[in-house]
Amino acid sequence: MTCSTNLSVKHNPLSPAALNLHHSSNILPKYRSLSTLPRNGDGRVTACLNLETRAPDAETAKFVIGEKSRTIMDESARFLVGTYARAPLVLSSGKGCKLKDVDGREYLDLTSGIAVNALGHADPDWLRAVTEQARTLTHVSNMYLSLPQVELAKRLVCLSFADRVFFSNSGTEANEAAIKFARKFQRYSHSAKDDNPPVEFIAFSNCFHGRTMGAVALTSKEHYRLPFEPVMPGVTFLEYGNIQAATELIQSGRIAAVFVEPIQGEGGIYSATKEFLQALRTSCDSVGSLLVFDEVQCGLGRTGHLWAHESYGIYPDIMTLAKPLAGGLPIGAVLVTEKVAAAINYGDHGSTFAGGPLICHAAVTVLDKISKPEFLAGVSDKGHYFKKLLVKKLGGNSHVKEVRGVGLIIGVELDVAAAPLVEACQHSGLLVLTAGKGNVVRLVPPLIISKEELEHAADILADSLPALDKFT
Repeated sequence: MTCSTNLSVKHNPLSPAALNLHHSSNILPKYRSLSTLPRNGDGRVTACLNLETRAPDAETAKFVIGEKSRTIMDESARFLVGTYARAPLVLSSGKGCKLKDVDGREYLDLTSGIAVNALGHADPDWLRAVTEQARTLTHVSNMYLSLPQVELAKRLVCLSFADRVFFSNSGTEANEAAIKFARKFQRYSHSAKDDNPPVEFIAFSNCFHGRTMGAVALTSKEHYRLPFEPVMPGVTFLEYGNIQAATELIQSGRIAAVFVEPIQGEGGIYSATKEFLQALRTSCDSVGSLLVFDEVQCGLGRTGHLWAHESYGIYPDIMTLAKPLAGGLPIGAVLVTEKVAAAINYGDHGSTFAGGPLICHAAVTVLDKISKPEFLAGVSDKGHYFKKLLVKKLGGNSHVKEVRGVGLIIGVELDVAAAPLVEACQHSGLLVLTAGKGNVVRLVPPLIISKEELEHAADILADSLPALDKFT
């Protein structure tokens, strides 16, 4: 392929890249202006996968898009598949809880790369670990052992309910492995019995477990699943927190495993009750179903406990992890009890890149820091402080329905779409996320954030609230 500035590119005008590129003079002629972009009746531009993002007005666009950013965004529209509804930012560097874009603007980061950068950006201990290991050994595949992989597995086992660990490259892949492990466990457990093993799964409303074909089958939002059906059959979605419905279905004997997030991140920052999780545990134990906790977003210190389920005193058979474990490098992990591990044989699952020495050495450094009691106590303290601050500064606004969450996974639920507030914050130098049905502002800052930075974030959020009045 010959690349040039005059390259003619076929482009999906509904793709997120096209949405971002309407500010560029090189945008496709059909969608050269905001007025010609396809949109819903309320002014939101429709993007791929049924996601929606509000098109900023001309004044907003002028403020956000710098010349360097515009050039790179134009290139992205030419060469990247349009699977993401990206913010019109091109980030270039980060330190601590601050990010800079290519045009030199600075932002306070309350996204952490979607709850990934627990130690912030460019943590010196993490950098040292990555540099040291890169000089020594980066990749050998899982045909061989490496010390960092074993050291990380040992730490995870010592710090959790688990007896063994399987590594993957992401949270989605961890959940995909958990699906296979649950099926294999049931086949193994029923091998000496004259009956068929249970093969079905339970997941819950507002849940998110990933986008590969198995994980997306366990994800409740239809706009993630419908374009790819038929997906894996045998999944029933129940109301999150509905003890009676879950108990009855588990007792049917058809359920291989129940997948549940102790705290739903993507779904809107909803926390399970202890009674709900205990009912799942008791019901699964009574019939031999497995209980899987997806802690990809809420685990590893985010709640002020190393594991979100610790505060409930209820433990799973399988737990999936990912996001912050390697400090921004790609990793996932499946933690299992011995009874589950006993069902898994050579060749049942695998990955070329998973658990590589570079990734695992970085993860050991992250885990050693965030598992310290004083670090976790600090997260809990800052979480309480931030919630009180948000209630004080935002609670009087008519659009704010609730501030909820645990530790530093916090949601601000609105009675309108959150996109205008997210954009207004961005223009004032604060990066935040949405969640739920698009009406929740999701706040998942680096766990190292200071109270002063939290105060600054709360002030920007409060000052940006008037942006919501334009869309009511």
